[in-house]
Amino acid sequence: MSTHDGETSSDHGSFLIGGDLPVRRVGFGTMRLTDASGDGTQAGAQIWRASADAADAIAVLRRAVDLGVQLFDTADAYALGGNEELIAKALHPYPDGVVVATKVGLLRPTPTTWVPHGHPDYLKQQVELSLRRLRVDSIDLLQLHRLDPTYSIADQVGAMAELREQGKIRHIGLSEVTVGELDEARRVTLIAAVQNRYSLADREHDPVIDHAADRGIAFLPYFPLAIGELARTGSTVDIVARELGVPRSQVALAWLLHRNENVIPIPGTSSIAHLEENTAAQTVRLSTEHLRLLA
Repeated sequence: MSTHDGETSSDHGSFLIGGDLPVRRVGFGTMRLTDASGDGTQAGAQIWRASADAADAIAVLRRAVDLGVQLFDTADAYALGGNEELIAKALHPYPDGVVVATKVGLLRPTPTTWVPHGHPDYLKQQVELSLRRLRVDSIDLLQLHRLDPTYSIADQVGAMAELREQGKIRHIGLSEVTVGELDEARRVTLIAAVQNRYSLADREHDPVIDHAADRGIAFLPYFPLAIGELARTGSTVDIVARELGVPRSQVALAWLLHRNENVIPIPGTSSIAHLEENTAAQTVRLSTEHLRLLA
C-alpha cells in the first residue's frame, strides 16, 4: 500500500475525501437535529427521538445546501435511524456535490446507553438499513462509530471493505481512533477519513491529525465548538474575535481550518442563524500573531 490512501487536493476551502469527493471545509453535523432529551427541550444528549419539529429541521438542512455546505454527517444511532430518514426527507434527491456520511457500530438499548457492537454481520445489517433510510444505492462515506474490543479491527473493517467491493460503500472512515488503530485498519483496507473529538480546548488527537494529513486522510473533528473557558469574555479567543469583529465561534472554527488542510469541522446546530454563522467561518483569516496567541 502506498503512503497516501488517496490523492488529495485542496484550496483555501475544499478537500478531496478519498481522492474523489470534493467538499468545502465546513460540513454539518446533524446530531443536533433530534429531540435530544425526548421531551422537546433539547436538554441532555440522549439523541433518542427524531426532531420534535421536522419542518424546522428540514429548513435547516436545506439552508445548509443553499449556503454551499456539501458534507452532511449522521449516524444510524441518532434517533434510531430517524436522523438518516430526516436527511433523506429534506435533501433527496441529493443535489450534485452533496456528500452524506453516516456511521454504524453502536447499539442503543436505552435512551442513555451507547454500546459498541462490531460483529461483522451486524455492521452489514446496519448498512443495509442506512441505505434504505437514506434512499441511496451506495453510501458516500461509511464510518465505524466506535471500535468494539470484542472483535478484531480486521474483522470490523473487513466487513466494511466487503460492502465497498459490492458497491454499497464508496469510502470507509473510523471514529475515535488512535494512530496505532488507524494504521492497523489501513493494513486491511483504504481509510478515507477519521472522525475524532477535537477543538481548541481539546487537542488530544493532534498526533492523529498530523498522521492522517501525511497520508491524505480527512480529519472530521466533532464537537468543534466545545471550547469551554476559552469562550469566556476576556479570553484569548474573545480578544481575537474582537480584533476581527467576528463571533468567538468563528474564531474557533477558523483555527481548525488553519490547523491543517485535511481538517473538516462538522459543527451542528438546529438554528439557521447559527448555521449561517458557522459556514461564514470559512472567510475568516487568522494572522500569524492570532495563531500564536491561540497556540
